[in-house]
Amino acid sequence: MLFVCSYFKNEQMMTIIKKGLLTITLFCIAYLSYLKDSVSQESDTSVYKIWDQAKHNGFPDLIRFKNAFYCSFREGNNHCDNTNTGKVRIIRSEDGKNWESVALYEMKGTEIREAHLSVTPEGKIMVILAAGFFFNDHFNTLANYVSFSDKSGFNFSPLEKVAVDPLITTSMEWIWRVTWNKGIGYGILYQIDVGKNPDPWEAFLVQTKDGKYYEKIAKIELDGDPNESTIRFDRNDKMYVLIRREKEDRMGFLAESEYPYRDLIYNRLKIKLGGPNFQFLNKRQLVIGTRFYEKPASSTALLVTDLKGNILKTTKLPSGGDTSYPGMVIYKDKLWVAYYSSHEGKSNIYMVSIPINFFNLK
Repeated sequence: MLFVCSYFKNEQMMTIIKKGLLTITLFCIAYLSYLKDSVSQESDTSVYKIWDQAKHNGFPDLIRFKNAFYCSFREGNNHCDNTNTGKVRIIRSEDGKNWESVALYEMKGTEIREAHLSVTPEGKIMVILAAGFFFNDHFNTLANYVSFSDKSGFNFSPLEKVAVDPLITTSMEWIWRVTWNKGIGYGILYQIDVGKNPDPWEAFLVQTKDGKYYEKIAKIELDGDPNESTIRFDRNDKMYVLIRREKEDRMGFLAESEYPYRDLIYNRLKIKLGGPNFQFLNKRQLVIGTRFYEKPASSTALLVTDLKGNILKTTKLPSGGDTSYPGMVIYKDKLWVAYYSSHEGKSNIYMVSIPINFFNLK
């Protein structure tokens, strides 16, 4: 470059070269900044493909139980089709790398999907999932089922259909995830009368003591067909609810409520959600996992936010295409995330572990 500068004496040419050098410098600074925030560049970060045996592997969840990780996910022919062959598998690992299958749920002629895991007050794994008949691109029947492990975590009971409070007019309801707090399990039940009822979907906050019967607490007062939702509690038992919406502007919401959780305050987010999940990083911040909608393709991303859902930092995971639905566990000063993605061809299940200090904001 010194040779070039000495050769061209023309002042205009020197100006052009200087501008070029400035552009290159700014690009390098921006690229180095990207690398700093990239999960794949963290020396203590690991990404593993943990399952790829079905044609389509997706919609995982993740918990810790008895010194091991448990991951649930759906196996099927593709994202969702009319073959009604979706199954749910649960795998177990002590280190997050080596996995074994411990349960497989299937119903002949029925689509089973999106199982979520939680640990009951009795010290058992509870599996809640949806099962129904899918035809002509929508569910014609749909209901929730539960299964429980024994206290060893190696044996699981047959699926059992849940019962719902008669104050909720049941038709095709879905309790997407259950979170336990002080002996009570909480979830959002939403109804998806696709193809039958032209009215907007309705959603309700429900609670359970045994995982089998769900009682109404309050209606979710949102338009836009609220659906997939995750509930968490802070150290003072305040409830936070991350809610996906399917219509209107499709922006997600982060709701909050004090006990007894009958009056929710709704905070509109500036992003759409897909397979939303989150954990508390500390007293002031959350880390949200979701499908990150952008062009030309979506990805799975982790968003550091304040308690109102304002985004402070965005980190995209190695992902693309058909992707998202992260299961999230904080364990040994790391955030462990199980998610699915089709960026390597077909849809597979991946696990990433990220040091918590990676998300710290100065």
